[in-house]
Amino acid sequence: SAYRLCIMRKLPSVLARTLTSGTSGSPGLPDMSEVRSKLRDIVGASTNWRDHVQAMQERKALHTLLAKRQEDLPPRRMKDSYLEVILPLGSQPEIREKYLNVHNSVRFGRILEDLDSLGVLICYTHTKQEMQPRSPLSIVTALVDKINLCQKIIHPDCDIKFTGNVSWVGKTSMEVKMHMLQLHDGDYSPVLDATFVMVARDPENKRPAFVNPLVPETPEEEEIFKQGELNKMRRIDFSTASLLKMAPTAEERNIVHDIFLNTLDTRQEGKGTVSFHSRKLPPNAVWMEDAKLKALQICHPEERNIFNRIFGGFLMRKAFELGWATACSYGGSRPFIVSVDDIMFQKPVEVGSLLLLSAQVCYTENNYIQVRVHSEVYNANTREHHTTNIFHFTFISENEVPQVVPKTYGGKYPIKSMLYLDGKRHFTAVMKEI
Repeated sequence: SAYRLCIMRKLPSVLARTLTSGTSGSPGLPDMSEVRSKLRDIVGASTNWRDHVQAMQERKALHTLLAKRQEDLPPRRMKDSYLEVILPLGSQPEIREKYLNVHNSVRFGRILEDLDSLGVLICYTHTKQEMQPRSPLSIVTALVDKINLCQKIIHPDCDIKFTGNVSWVGKTSMEVKMHMLQLHDGDYSPVLDATFVMVARDPENKRPAFVNPLVPETPEEEEIFKQGELNKMRRIDFSTASLLKMAPTAEERNIVHDIFLNTLDTRQEGKGTVSFHSRKLPPNAVWMEDAKLKALQICHPEERNIFNRIFGGFLMRKAFELGWATACSYGGSRPFIVSVDDIMFQKPVEVGSLLLLSAQVCYTENNYIQVRVHSEVYNANTREHHTTNIFHFTFISENEVPQVVPKTYGGKYPIKSMLYLDGKRHFTAVMKEI
């Protein structure tokens, strides 16, 4: 399985240098509640929803603290933003309930929320100015580049440690690498690696803002920084070759045509009625249109972030849980998450929005299920729909799963075939990683 094949990448020394082992957890490390409390302090966010308008008004005055040029900001090292945070599931059983699923393991959706909060705090640590108690920057998640898991099960009664630091910096964006480890028999063993991209904006979250440059200190850090550049180029290449911009390759066109031929109902041939619409499902297969689930979420103030928009981690959790349910109902057995990739935050979600989520199984191979979740907000006043996110999840099922098959076909490549090819591309990229 993916978990046996998963290359346990050696933790970069900048991340590993302060990792310690111990059966008693890690005393003195901040926990996730402290992470969220620190974030509120950094931007001056109120815990009272009624005060949020005033709090955001007060942030306008911080405009004067923004740098006019990146060169005016002091360079930072990777270790300047390095953080370790504990999730004391073992040593503090009272917090376990929030993280527990029905299979007596940890809810991965909760981990997504924690990674999102930690990634933002790491970036605020990188950009911190000693003389400024409040940051003039609004730092938000732009992209979850990838999250690769190396363990099938996350145990609900063992402490978890998150580590991370800024690994690459552009003019106004930062790449953050995070690792999650879990305590077993006195040692922390790796569970997942995550790469997020954050962007800095002005105090009102309207325009880009400059961030401190990053200076690698060792050959190892040079390599990490160079990888950040390569990640950026890979994302640009992937976007340029998107099926929304370019036609499928010759190989992909053949794949779709082969599927069409394999699903053609040849029984109609003798009657002279065979056509594009004469289709039959092959054995052990499911039409794509029968492999989807939908959900609606009302976005309450409880789910707001420090800027009084809906928390990106909450959106990821809801999308993941719908994606998991889709994979579960499709495969007929418990699915395990293998990888999350290419989550683009296209548009913020306002408090009070109606959030519509649509999950689609778009590609399958052996035990693997590739699920795409489309997220959009519906404005009841204007009756308009706006896409906010597209999520991509790769699951592995306990049993081999049916082949998912796009049904529609014609002179042009319709949407289901495009979703199938896009899912195959994402799956292939994930398999290369692990």
